[in-house]
Amino acid sequence: MILKQIRISRHFSQEQLAQISGLNVRTIQRIESGKNASVESLKCIAAALDVDVTTLNQEKFMIDKKSDNWKNLPLVLKCWFVFNFLQTKPSRKSARRIEIIGHISGFAFCCLGMIDEAALAGGILMLATAYLYHGLIWQGDHYGIWYDHESTKSS
Repeated sequence: MILKQIRISRHFSQEQLAQISGLNVRTIQRIESGKNASVESLKCIAAALDVDVTTLNQEKFMIDKKSDNWKNLPLVLKCWFVFNFLQTKPSRKSARRIEIIGHISGFAFCCLGMIDEAALAGGILMLATAYLYHGLIWQGDHYGIWYDHESTKSS
């Protein structure tokens, strides 16, 4: 079920969705964790999110270039994501992986910088790259443009 992905793409917290749909927050949490939901609950959630009940029963949620999230993204940010990921379908998972690798290698090179100045410069560049990707992850979460929504944090 893709409830969590749709909720995140609409910038709703679980509490907000519960309030709008008239359900309990615990019900939303149970459904998002994969538990079975009653038809009535699914209808309430579908109405709150303005989607069909069949959409909620889909297993995977993918956006394309014509989706509202990608379409509404400012041109500068579209170019920024395409340039940094070298793909038009950025995934949060790959950004997070690059961020972690940048932090680990940057720290290691900074430690080696005690022996060689060139390693220190490389370490600083790697840490800067890690922070750049941290910013990209934040922007991607803010605009909800990721193609692997299952790895995003719940709001």
